[in-house]
Amino acid sequence: MVKIETVGVVGCGLMGSGIAEVIARAGKQVIVREVEESALEAGRKRIVTSLDRAVEREKLAPEERERAWDRIRFTTRLEELADRDLVIEAVIEELAVKNEVFGTLDRLAPEETIFATNTSSLPVTEMASRVQRPDRMVGLHFFNPVPVMKLVELVRTIETSDETYQRVLAFARSLGKEPVSSRDTSGFLVNLLLVPFVLDAIRQVERGMASIEDIDTAMVLGLGHPMGPLTLCDFVGIDTFHRISEIMYEEYREVRYAPPPLLKRMVVMRRYGRKSGRGFYDYTGDEPVPIPI
Repeated sequence: MVKIETVGVVGCGLMGSGIAEVIARAGKQVIVREVEESALEAGRKRIVTSLDRAVEREKLAPEERERAWDRIRFTTRLEELADRDLVIEAVIEELAVKNEVFGTLDRLAPEETIFATNTSSLPVTEMASRVQRPDRMVGLHFFNPVPVMKLVELVRTIETSDETYQRVLAFARSLGKEPVSSRDTSGFLVNLLLVPFVLDAIRQVERGMASIEDIDTAMVLGLGHPMGPLTLCDFVGIDTFHRISEIMYEEYREVRYAPPPLLKRMVVMRRYGRKSGRGFYDYTGDEPVPIPI
């Protein structure tokens, strides 16, 4: 079985930059593409900060940091990813945008190049059906923060070949990740179970069943979760969580995946969580403070 050694990553946001860093730290060559130089520069800074933090915490030797950085190239030209063994898409969670990326790559890359999407909720089949190599397409869903989280979901469609699946499985393990396999259903394994749990916590806030802080504390101390569901929603991004729930509700038409009115109102008011400074908690001070709903 031919190993995957050269990788392209489309998107240098929070997920794309983390994926690129992990690949480089695993000893593989990676090219990261963004649509404009300002976004690329933000991604560069994010990777530098993450690598420096790993050195400070003694998770990475200084010389390993330098070698990893030397393995990463940055570009605004999608054409530069055409010669890669594997291209991973990590753009926004919009099917039309992802399809446009894969449509262009399909024309540029040789037929042996494998395509992977980092989508967390969209069916991979929707993208595989738009390319001439559906047998060489998979879902490869990493978790945030990518350098820290060990899990990756490997999603195969009804057209994914065994060879493609095995090569990507070996690749994921070579990154030091623990891959789990999922059928191609919206949300895959983690979000299929997580999204209803978080949405139900939001509904309980909406109903006045308990305070934001008490719900989070109950789940942390009662179930041993590292963070409560409302803190998690702020961490992921309330707008992101809202979009994921919309996609999953459209797929399954089950009430448990429907975004509650409170979630919609918070998105309208741009209370996106940590990234905007306010969500279920206020992050503008030294410590997060729950905001009464």
